[in-house]
Amino acid sequence: MLNNSAIKVSHLIKTVTTQEGELTILKGINLDVKRGQSVAILGPSGSGKSTLLGLLAALDTPSSGEIWLDGEPLSALNEEQKAALRKQKVSFIFQSFMLVDTLNALENVMLPAELAGIAGAREKARKMLERVGLGHRLAHYPKQLSGGEQQRVAITRAFICEPTVLFADEPTGNLDKQNADKVADMLFAMNQESSTTLVLVTHDLHLASRCERQLVMEDGQLFEQASGDVASAQEG
Repeated sequence: MLNNSAIKVSHLIKTVTTQEGELTILKGINLDVKRGQSVAILGPSGSGKSTLLGLLAALDTPSSGEIWLDGEPLSALNEEQKAALRKQKVSFIFQSFMLVDTLNALENVMLPAELAGIAGAREKARKMLERVGLGHRLAHYPKQLSGGEQQRVAITRAFICEPTVLFADEPTGNLDKQNADKVADMLFAMNQESSTTLVLVTHDLHLASRCERQLVMEDGQLFEQASGDVASAQEG
């Protein structure tokens, strides 16, 4: 059942305690993402998109239900095992770039590869940065780079360990349209070449329409959306 699934979710529920009482954020989510697929999750702020992303990435624990990440049932893993699974199979891209200010572009990309014990991390990082047009910026620190350049560094860093699943939370949210398009082109090109499974949360309908599947989060529930519907919404 799970052989071709990068992510499988069964009746996922997430409830939190607030001052007003119990609040159910996710209400019985079911999802099956095949290996190599690209999936966009759309929906208004507060609908539960980022909560779902955190659960799928084993950063949080559901109230009930089950998640399989690359065939591993997350409920069977302790925190140390979850951390090891993330290190081996998962990468992240964030809206706020999340680069290390005290490391230059080359060192930022090298960091996860070095932590994973990948041989030749420096040379691999250099080649990847050159490929995305940042060969002349290797020694520059994040504060010396534009927003678009920082996100290209962040995407390169996310791919250097060749993750099974890449989670992206509003990856173009802090960029103007020109830079957002460039970053999106790079993201999908690298995703296709590496056969990584991509799950991204976005408000950008154009970015979402480039994914193979579009899902919409509404009131804690997840619905499949036809590509044509996304395109229509974009035009509207």
